[in-house]
Amino acid sequence: MGKFTWKSSPVVKRYEGNPIFTAEDVPFPCSMAYNAGIIKWEGRYVMMFRFIYWDEPYGKSTRGLGLAYSDDGIHGWEVEKDFRFKPEGTTLPEDPRLIVIEGRVYVCFADNTRQGLRGGIAVTDDFESFELLSLSAPDNRNMVLFPEKINGMFGRLERPFPVYGRREPEAFETWYSDSPDCRYWGNTQLVLKYDDVPFCNRKNGPSGQPIKTDKGWLTLFHATHYDPDTVYPTWRDENWHKLYCVGIMLLDLENPAKIVGLSMDPLMVPEAPYETDGFRSYTLFPCATLLEDDGTVRIYYGACDTVVALATAKLDDLIDLCTPV
Repeated sequence: MGKFTWKSSPVVKRYEGNPIFTAEDVPFPCSMAYNAGIIKWEGRYVMMFRFIYWDEPYGKSTRGLGLAYSDDGIHGWEVEKDFRFKPEGTTLPEDPRLIVIEGRVYVCFADNTRQGLRGGIAVTDDFESFELLSLSAPDNRNMVLFPEKINGMFGRLERPFPVYGRREPEAFETWYSDSPDCRYWGNTQLVLKYDDVPFCNRKNGPSGQPIKTDKGWLTLFHATHYDPDTVYPTWRDENWHKLYCVGIMLLDLENPAKIVGLSMDPLMVPEAPYETDGFRSYTLFPCATLLEDDGTVRIYYGACDTVVALATAKLDDLIDLCTPV
């Protein structure tokens, strides 16, 4: 298994002021703030971020989700000190993804339970009260909803955790399911296999909101490359051999379980200092993709499981990267 040699696509530009959100922006004890779902909502940018505070060095921790607002989605994030996201029936929600569908805000999240990781979906109209709509059986996570119904159905991408029957370790892949009411899910189909792209040999999964285009649903995904001969530094000295990068694909507008375009090269690779030095180094995790009025796509991503960063690209350039399949 060779050393990772891919580079980021030149169509992507990292924001020169990265990272845009760190633990220092949080007004309560916080060691890391990252993997944030972000939307544009009622004239402002809204961020729901994951945070961890190490009560003792890399042992006991306090963790949860925070909420912040910004006028431009880059500067001046205002963090709500008393925000709490824990819908009735959940245990420890993490890794939020925000999606606006028909004027309501849906929150996809991973719930850490004693029985395993469960993928959850909740809905809110005010970020004060949240109604739990769905919790999957273990183990499932990284769920992302499509921003509109498809053939009258809610659609979601997800990454279940296979345990039995797989010869490959950690062969986690992207799947698609749909639902008439966002509560009961079925029609589950495999979308992207763990080895469909050469820069991924362990696992992949959905990331930010798919963007509807004439060519298909433009969709980013995270992808892991495992190299037993390379140890990436971590704060906890975990003997970490995995590099996380960002891939891109186009899904069919009427049947999102079908890939119609796919890049054989990664969109983004850990290269900047804040992407190569952190809690888990060489880790990029895209969490939100927002299309601006001028055709620019904002790519918000977690870096090193430590901070939130921003990159941009033109929508047409991203589409052109996806080779028809």
